[in-house]
Amino acid sequence: MKPGVLIISHGSQEQSWVESVDEAISRLQLPAALPVEAGFLELVEGRLIQDGIDRLEAAGATDLLVVPLFVSSGSTHVDEIEYAIGVKPAPERETDLEPFRVSARVHFGYPVDSDPDIAVMVWDKVKPLSRHPQEETILLVGHGSVHDGFRQRWEEGISSLAGRVRDISGVAHADVALLNPDSVHAKAKYWSEERGCRVIVAPLFLSAGYFTMKAIPNRLKGLDCAYSGETLLPHPLLGGWLERQIGILLQRCQEHRET
Repeated sequence: MKPGVLIISHGSQEQSWVESVDEAISRLQLPAALPVEAGFLELVEGRLIQDGIDRLEAAGATDLLVVPLFVSSGSTHVDEIEYAIGVKPAPERETDLEPFRVSARVHFGYPVDSDPDIAVMVWDKVKPLSRHPQEETILLVGHGSVHDGFRQRWEEGISSLAGRVRDISGVAHADVALLNPDSVHAKAKYWSEERGCRVIVAPLFLSAGYFTMKAIPNRLKGLDCAYSGETLLPHPLLGGWLERQIGILLQRCQEHRET
């Protein structure tokens, strides 16, 4: 058995987006003999998922420890990647993603969802905007999904995360909104105008891009909200989450070998 780690994220045309993921991976404290590759779903030429699989297998990997670096298990991308990499027989939704060429055994992990460390990361990013927590509402904003089943997973994960953020921050309220289906403006308006709270908007995205720089600000126009656009990365705690995921998958890999 020779495991290799494949960390999969969406990818972006923005070089800073890719660099933020690479930096987080470069800081991982892992055994030197454990090779690690970042594979992107799209937009990063030469570093797509298949490229990562090929490099790990060329290095002799018999088992792939695959960590889906996505913020929600409600992402349709996680579903299609699971199918294409061979851990489920069919996707829940139709996809254009073709099955990957993979010979190694695949051990697939879990997205971020409501991990306690992620709640700390969210609060760390918006803490500078906070003045009087007992009078404030943190509004977590995620991408979401319009597809039945996926939307519910998004709502469940982000709602649980909001509760954790409220508990560690001491703010009066924490609520959630999604871009799909769009509830951002309505939620922000409710808390700021109807409830009279100071609203701090926290984007639940790995790195800055169109959604954090354009989509969310456009939905907040005309409303009195605090928004810096700070995303989860960079943050040292993400490395701890990745290391725990890899450790769980490595143990699963070893148990599979013993059986």
